[in-house]
Amino acid sequence: MHMGGVNLDQGEIHYSITYSGDVGFMPKEIMPKHLIVSFKDNKILFDISAPFGNSGILNLSNPETGIFDTYINLLGFKYFYPANPGENYPGFEAMEGMEIHKTPGTTVICGFNCKSAEVSFPGDDARKYKIWYTDEIKVKNPNAATPYSEINGVLMKFFFVMNQTELHFEAETVYKKDISDKIFERKDKYLRISRQDIDEIIDKFVSM
Repeated sequence: MHMGGVNLDQGEIHYSITYSGDVGFMPKEIMPKHLIVSFKDNKILFDISAPFGNSGILNLSNPETGIFDTYINLLGFKYFYPANPGENYPGFEAMEGMEIHKTPGTTVICGFNCKSAEVSFPGDDARKYKIWYTDEIKVKNPNAATPYSEINGVLMKFFFVMNQTELHFEAETVYKKDISDKIFERKDKYLRISRQDIDEIIDKFVSM
């Protein structure tokens, strides 16, 4: 059920994904079109899955148990990297040094009141982006381990830069639903690899 303007403490947010920049040779039809974020209290799971072959990237944040994991399914191979608390998830090196400035604008997205901020990159005046976030969805530190960690609100319209590719996300629906604690536990059947190795695989995933 869609719940706008309510202080939610658990549920799902569904985002559309659009791409810009260098998107490699992968046809647009088979690139991930949706991000699903599941949240409960201060636990959050990002799921960017491609519409074929179970390929995708999961980012899991469970501060209570110190889990900040990145999981990758790619063509049947399953890898994961456990980041330390305070460490950014792999794949965001291209966003290092970005600056976030809160701005006075407000809007409503999916029925939630949202605030705005401007993101810029030093030495590149042409790249300025507006992002939107809400504090009406009750997740503590929802952006832990991401480049947006200083934003204390759930992002409703934002972007990631991975390698040379920009992924732009916009919330389309928010559902209030009971979320099982199990999905925030460390997953098995994934091979643990180094940060450098998972960075290289993420680069391949977004620029195939």
